[in-house]
Amino acid sequence: MHLREFFYFQKSDRSVLFFILSLLVLGASLFFFFGGRETKTELTAADSARSVVDSIRQGRNYPYVAPRSYQTEDGRRAELFAFDPNTADSTQLLRLGLSPWQVRNIYKYRAKGGVYHSPEDFAKLYGLTRKQYYEMRPYIQISDDYAPAANFVEPRQPGMGKESPRQFERDTIAFPNKLRKGEYINLADADTTMLKKIPGIGSWWAKRIVQYGERLGGYTHVEQLKEIEGFPQEALGYLKVVNPKTAKLNLNTLSLNQLRRHPYINFYQAREIVDYRRLKGKITDISQLSLLRDFPPEQIARLRPYVTY
Repeated sequence: MHLREFFYFQKSDRSVLFFILSLLVLGASLFFFFGGRETKTELTAADSARSVVDSIRQGRNYPYVAPRSYQTEDGRRAELFAFDPNTADSTQLLRLGLSPWQVRNIYKYRAKGGVYHSPEDFAKLYGLTRKQYYEMRPYIQISDDYAPAANFVEPRQPGMGKESPRQFERDTIAFPNKLRKGEYINLADADTTMLKKIPGIGSWWAKRIVQYGERLGGYTHVEQLKEIEGFPQEALGYLKVVNPKTAKLNLNTLSLNQLRRHPYINFYQAREIVDYRRLKGKITDISQLSLLRDFPPEQIARLRPYVTY
């Protein structure tokens, strides 16, 4: 049998085969044009911004502002859209045209307990130009998520429950109001509750301020807060030191290990004090240490309020 005879079909068979092939081609075409389409709709930038605004409107009634694209001064393409500086992530902040280092500053500010209560607070962002702020101003829409919870809860009336007076007093304490410009706290006797009234200072920073003051033996001037790594310097304007009270270090009786615990005395300085006592005798004034290599005038000046003899 020849190969040609093997593939030969009668006329009726060829008609059936052609009909089946036509159905297969038609079915594949219908699937390609109708069955393969995705059912999900991709959100545009405008839809995304609109959803952000809708979620923000749950707390405040903000008007809708349409997103728009623009070019930054350094040539980058950016887009303005509705955002909350308290919750926006790094991708959104960069998309707004902010520089990476500005985004890092925003993250640091929020990590320290800072909250943007108004668009004017966002204007204080370091490096933000006046032009940038006025362009972003209509798009800054701050929700009520970070507002004090006490503003949304009615105070419990006395006698309505079986709680004790102490429990009632604790439950109705309002969130501490932040200080206004011109108001200040005395750093010499401030506790964590008082410090949290300072804008930009939360529980974490208030605790660090108190702890460093205990290590020093008390603050003598506000500039000492700059010795705390990363301290928000905008908070310095709300602090003063009035009638400082400091714990004294006796330079004649404390051991090397006791002396070096103070932030202003390192191991080598403590060793020089101990050696001086052993070789020269009792110390009667800290200026006697000025002849030592590790005690320059500025070191002696900042240590003077904390020593006794």
